[in-house]
Amino acid sequence: MTKFNYFKLSNTKKIRYLKHIEKNSDYIVFLHGFMSDLEGKKPKAFFSFAKKNKLGFLALEYSGHGKSYGKFINGNISKWSEETSLMIRKIIKKNKIFLIGSSMGAWISLNQFKVFGEQIKGFLGIGSAPEFLENLMWKKFSKKMKTETIKKGIYNLKHGDYVYPISLQLIKDGRKNKFFNKKINSKINVTMVHGQKDEVVPVLYSRKVLKIFKNSKKKLVIIKNGDHS
Repeated sequence: MTKFNYFKLSNTKKIRYLKHIEKNSDYIVFLHGFMSDLEGKKPKAFFSFAKKNKLGFLALEYSGHGKSYGKFINGNISKWSEETSLMIRKIIKKNKIFLIGSSMGAWISLNQFKVFGEQIKGFLGIGSAPEFLENLMWKKFSKKMKTETIKKGIYNLKHGDYVYPISLQLIKDGRKNKFFNKKINSKINVTMVHGQKDEVVPVLYSRKVLKIFKNSKKKLVIIKNGDHS
């Protein structure tokens, strides 16, 4: 059974996380996707890999996700990125890190480069989705959907069996976290893995992420029958 921990931000605010401590070792930091948590196969697989290979490990559930504090509608990319930075500082400290970002987690990962820079040794993106709020949601909203979001401050987006409460503040914050017009100069290994049959986030997004890294050793792995999950 996986043993989770809770990090106290205050008396009422707690972040749930998963860790494996290895002294003087590199760490894997797994960052999950939009409205996801740490109960899935990916975090557990990387957790097992880290233990087996004597690497440290950290994965957290951002506020409003999983068993962490807060309401999902109050969160945004900036907030979730800050929580991630805080947890890395507290748990991993100065050890080198490999970032693994799944879907939105790849966007959160990119925000860590301005905080940790040289501390980051590598980056793996899985179905990477930076800027998805604007490009894959807002731009595809009908006039009626946009009007309701602006008027009520929220729109409950139905997709498959799920309902995603998309707040106006989340969309606006996404615009403050643009990446496709930026450059990251780190000389690291960057690998993007993307499902060829991903109907949620096109493979184009992984290609665009690779373009951000000017001096990195880059690789794109396309999973033939893979979807977004």
